[in-house]
Amino acid sequence: MILTGDEIKKRVEKGEIVISPFDESALNPNSYNFRLGDYVYIYKNEIIDSKIKPEVEKIPIPDTGLILEPNKVYLGYIKEKMGSNYFVPILNGRSSTGRIGLFVHITANLIDIGSINNWTLQMHAVQAVKIYKNMLIGQVTFWHTYGDIKLYNGKYKGSTGPEPSQIWRDFT
Repeated sequence: MILTGDEIKKRVEKGEIVISPFDESALNPNSYNFRLGDYVYIYKNEIIDSKIKPEVEKIPIPDTGLILEPNKVYLGYIKEKMGSNYFVPILNGRSSTGRIGLFVHITANLIDIGSINNWTLQMHAVQAVKIYKNMLIGQVTFWHTYGDIKLYNGKYKGSTGPEPSQIWRDFT
């Protein structure tokens, strides 16, 4: 079952959901809007070999905005530190973001319970689109679990900015 906006607020106040900083005006009927961080990563190589640790370039997002080009993956991050040891967060783009042709997560919208981070966004633009730091870019919903809870302890735990793929570790 999904939490309502009012319930998200109550669970933040109880410490069962972390959203820091928390802005009550970002609450929706059943989600919370999150902001884009200050920079993105792009992969340096034209071809990414999944067996090799990828090299990335950090690109600050200027106050005047950053144009995302189609056919590239941009790794951004959520400005807020978020997560929960009690509920499963699911990331989605806002409808306003989708209407300008920007995917905020290519495939990984499920956040494991216990992952409390500044989550990475895998962004892809359908056509060239300009983004800005601190823009409301997506939303998160929180879901009840059933069964025993095992907290996330994976390779992306504790991230504070965009994390490049670590799929290469699966081969070692």
